[in-house]
Amino acid sequence: MAGMKPDDAIEILMNMYGEELKRLMFSYTKNWAQTEDLIQEVFLAIYQKLDTFEGRSKLKSWIYSIAINKCKDYLRSWHFRKLQLTDQFFSFGDEGGAVPEEELILKDESRQLIKFVLQLPIKYREVIILFYYKDLSTDEISQLLEISLSTVKTRLHRGREKLKKMHSLRGGMLNG
Repeated sequence: MAGMKPDDAIEILMNMYGEELKRLMFSYTKNWAQTEDLIQEVFLAIYQKLDTFEGRSKLKSWIYSIAINKCKDYLRSWHFRKLQLTDQFFSFGDEGGAVPEEELILKDESRQLIKFVLQLPIKYREVIILFYYKDLSTDEISQLLEISLSTVKTRLHRGREKLKKMHSLRGGMLNG
């Protein structure tokens, strides 16, 4: 990206990582509309900070860390907590279906596993997604989340155990 105009660089990054980031961010927010809003914030932050990227990590890891931090900020926000309470209040007894975008994601061959992953507590969900779905190494995850390598490995192990338990309660068997 060196020597390139910021506008050109951001367009290339949006094409390279846009869809991947949306799926990653949806795993945190579980809301497509909010994911769309946050993805815009992420690319704005990338645009503003692109000249500060020092190359100490992979560009992909740097971009993921911005996206994950935006998601975590959102999940800690009053707006999110207020939305959760409102959704719980209005959905009481409602058996409504998923929006079309959610249905598309959940239709692939591992949709049940994805559902289970999305039900995990965030600390297990994020390492499972980054490791298995985003193909990051445990070292990269450790740096990205700013936690120790042993914590990453522990969370991966516990996340897998929780997934196995969830799956076996539904009458299935996960290999692992």
